[in-house]
Amino acid sequence: MDPTAIDALSKDLTVFLTPFLPHLLSLAKEATKQAAEAAGKAMGSDAWSLAKTLWAKLAPKVEAKAVASAAAQEAAAFPGVKAAEDFLELQVSKILGEDQALAQQIAQMLEGAGAVGVNVAASGAGSIAVGGSVSSSTFITGSHNWMEK
Repeated sequence: MDPTAIDALSKDLTVFLTPFLPHLLSLAKEATKQAAEAAGKAMGSDAWSLAKTLWAKLAPKVEAKAVASAAAQEAAAFPGVKAAEDFLELQVSKILGEDQALAQQIAQMLEGAGAVGVNVAASGAGSIAVGGSVSSSTFITGSHNWMEK
């Protein structure tokens, strides 16, 4: 794969895996394994299954590099923080660039599952999820809120 394709794949993979990372990282700990499984399934059993399969392929490479492992921990600890996600994406890009066979395998898995593209999750009162980009828009959440133009 060429560097541009690796970068795009890294972005797609990071966007897909990031919401699952806290649960995926907890799977390795016996004490939290059941809770991680339940939380992951609550995000959608098909998506959770794909996330576990992808992570099983990627995790050994991530864990073998201290910087990549730290990036995964940071992305899990700070969900929604772009800098943490970008740091993880960079590390994933390096890993996939070094292992073309893994990159091809992951690309096929994502394409086969239809996972490449948009992954949106919103949880909690007043949450907003956007499947794409938004500009020149105003979002108002909460009860009895209003806006005057």
